[in-house]
Amino acid sequence: MDFDRIMIRYGEMALKGKNRRSFEQKLQSNIAIKLKSFPDTTIQKTQGRMYVLLNGEDPHEVMKECQEVFGIHSLSFAVKVEKEEEQMKEAALLAFRDARGAGSFKISSKRTDKSFPIPSQEINPLLGGFILRNTEGVKVDVHQPDVEIKVEVRHEGCYVTAQDYRGAGGLPVGTTGKSMLMLSGGIDSPVAGYLTMKRGVEIEAIHFHSPPYTSERAKQKVLDLAKELAKYGTRIKVHVIPFTAVQQKIYREMPEGYSMTIMRRMMMRISERVAANNEVLSITTGESLGQVASQTMESMNTINEVTNYPVIRPLVAMDKIEIIDISRRIGTYDISIRPFEDCCTVFVPKAPKTKPTRKNANYYESNVDFTEDIEKAIEDSYVIEATAEHSTDHTEEEFEDLL
Repeated sequence: MDFDRIMIRYGEMALKGKNRRSFEQKLQSNIAIKLKSFPDTTIQKTQGRMYVLLNGEDPHEVMKECQEVFGIHSLSFAVKVEKEEEQMKEAALLAFRDARGAGSFKISSKRTDKSFPIPSQEINPLLGGFILRNTEGVKVDVHQPDVEIKVEVRHEGCYVTAQDYRGAGGLPVGTTGKSMLMLSGGIDSPVAGYLTMKRGVEIEAIHFHSPPYTSERAKQKVLDLAKELAKYGTRIKVHVIPFTAVQQKIYREMPEGYSMTIMRRMMMRISERVAANNEVLSITTGESLGQVASQTMESMNTINEVTNYPVIRPLVAMDKIEIIDISRRIGTYDISIRPFEDCCTVFVPKAPKTKPTRKNANYYESNVDFTEDIEKAIEDSYVIEATAEHSTDHTEEEFEDLL
């Protein structure tokens, strides 16, 4: 006997009331996409539960993939057997042995099928005694066991599980709208994208590329970050914006202290335009309050003036150590620290204003017309499709044909 399925439990998704069905359908779809490299798996949805039927696929490899899907609170290896005493005993023993090294256990049974002749209080010692007789050096501990074996007798059969594995939590990606992630090659913005996705948001990304000041390797770093983020959702549409002409004009025409502020305002304007063109309703940034000059309260206020879109800042109250810890955990840190600079770091002024005002920013911008430069940057932009496996260059029209 071996595990034949993985049991999936919901978290806050279970509280969605009348909308719960749509959340479950999206979760099921996202799991199916995640498991496309395991073609024999199927997904079964029952009331309050979801199962991945393994059909011979490696249970541990499938488990790893499922743990990266948002919307799952916890998972367990499970086996379904007939409501027959000997099969239930063997299933309980299998579940205990999977918890390698466990010295104590308890059985927790639940009998939803009241026609089953053995009551719950008798199932526990029946299965526990079988494990004790077939395993050396273990004991029952009903208060603090190393492993809790759960037995659920339902109308369609008996399910036995052991060890709850932590899921990614949050909500299924695609259930709460779309956001445009301003994705640089740094540590912060990929973490912001991950946390936004955790709230069920599907992200598209926008990256400002300034050749020859920024290299192709810098762009590839961003695409690799997008591919890493795609593991937690579906494919990510990356909008690459040629930004050289805009940046050159800023650094020729704007006061040095305000160049960073003006640059961020231009990026925000372009991001809003690209978002609107793609039916995206918000912008996400990796800003953390007080971390750098462009992330002071005054800077955020001045930069935000140019858009009426909601700006999501998941990292705003985090310190750098917290952000780095998350980046290591989700697999983006080693990519982010590759020594290829993006346009934000290449053009950093020596003394950027930490308390820029809207009045001054508007005055400096009024002396120079950036309209054609912005239009040109948007017109010359292109889209790269990033998935967990690869990334491919597409024009906007080609990408839409793929959807």
